[in-house]
Formats: sequence, C-alpha cells, structure tokens
Amino acid sequence: MSVLELRKPQTELPYYAAQGRECALFEHAWRCQLPMLIKGPTGCGKTRFVEHMAARLGRPLVTVSCHDDLSAADLVGRFLIGQGNTVWSDGPLARAVRSGAICYLDEVVEARKDTTVVLHPLADDRRMLPIERTGEQLVAPAEFMLVISYNPGYQNLLKGLKPSTRQRFVSLSLGYPSPEVERAIVQAEAAVSAEVATQLVQLAQGLRCLTEHDLEETASTRLLVAAARLNASGLPLALACRVAIVDALTDDPGTADALHELVRAVIGDAPH
Repeated sequence: MSVLELRKPQTELPYYAAQGRECALFEHAWRCQLPMLIKGPTGCGKTRFVEHMAARLGRPLVTVSCHDDLSAADLVGRFLIGQGNTVWSDGPLARAVRSGAICYLDEVVEARKDTTVVLHPLADDRRMLPIERTGEQLVAPAEFMLVISYNPGYQNLLKGLKPSTRQRFVSLSLGYPSPEVERAIVQAEAAVSAEVATQLVQLAQGLRCLTEHDLEETASTRLLVAAARLNASGLPLALACRVAIVDALTDDPGTADALHELVRAVIGDAPH
C-alpha cells in the first residue's frame, strides 16, 4: 500500500458528528501534504475533529495547547544538562516531524510571535524544520501534517496571524452544529434521552441569540455535553444547566439572572 493510503486505526474512532464535508477536506489536505488552519468558536469541536481524523488516518497525534509563554524552543527542543552531560531533547513539534505524526497546535495565536515564524518552512513547499541549535534540518515525511487552530472571536491587533502565516494553510471554518447534529452529539456524548438533548439544544439556541448581554462567549456544544453528563449522573437538569452553562458564561450577577430566566423558560426551575 502507498504511504498515503488510508490506514485502519487500531482502536475505535473518537466520536465526531460531521457538520459538512470537513472530514473529506481534511483527508484531501493530508494526502496533498498541505497544512490546515481550523477556525471556530470555543467548544465547537475543533480538537475532537482533529482527534477523529488522526485516528481515521491511522496517524499518531501530537497536541500542543498554546499559551502566552510558549516559545519556539518549547516546540522545537532545547539542550538539557544532566549528570554532567549536555543532551539535546526534541520538543513536540520535532518529535511529530520525526515520527510522521499529525501535529496540532491549539489556539496558536496565544503563543509568542517567534513560534509562528518557526512554522513557516514547515508549512510551505519545503516541509522542513530547521533546528538552529544543532544545525539539523528535519525534512517532514509524507505522513506528517501540521494543523493549527484559533478562535476568531478572540482576535485582535496584538493576537492575530500574519498574512504570511495564514496563506501557508488550507483554511477550514467550523461553527456550532445544526440543532439536529448537536442533539445527536449531546445524546452520544452523555447518554441522555432525546428529550433532554432537545431541551439543552433549545437552551443553547436561545443563549446564542442573546445580544444585549456582554458575553465573551456563548453556550458551546462542550457546555451542553457537560450539563447533560451531570444530569445523567442524577443532578436535576435545571441545576446542571446553572452550574455547567450559566456560571461558566458569566460572573456578572445581572447577566447571570438574565441567563437563569432563560433556563427557567426552557428547562424549568432549579432546586435550591
């Protein structure tokens, strides 16, 4: 079989309900040795999608959650001193390149600016990772794929991808699923009834329509699943919505009261 032929995973695929043709797009990008940029709001399923596709393609997955202190050295590697010797230690990006894995950099705009520059030769036709401290130049094997993601809602002038970075990637936009797909996700992830899943999705639809309250984020599919799991464990649904959804969205008492009103209208009252 060819190097890029689809391989059967050794374990069951992580559950993912497709919103459209994103699975086919990911597979085409992998076969064409193209890196991918995934854009979407918090909790819409970006990470699960990448986990699903890595298993579907039979490739190991290396995931890095980016943050303000993440540097290029954290990704590529550094020299470590131990027992009187200096030894080079690969970072997660270098390990992924060597092993032909899929490397997923989650919320890449949160990392320091020097991090994205390191990605440039790996994300274009060179498919190469220079390791300046050792002089090595790692050439990515055909199976390797670089995937990055970010939340466009958090973008600002200080935290954004430069055009020189963006234009190296095939771009995929994910949103929150349609009500039918989201109900299926909640049922599958939390093992709740269709009625409970429907109520939670109706609540999410209402919360996502609220524009008069200054919410940084709205109710994500992830929050719905968390509330559903609490309910499946025996917690009343309205209380589960309060602690898993409303209190996760805001600390402002006035905004919380407004969200609680919507919960009462859709779900009912939570016990005190």
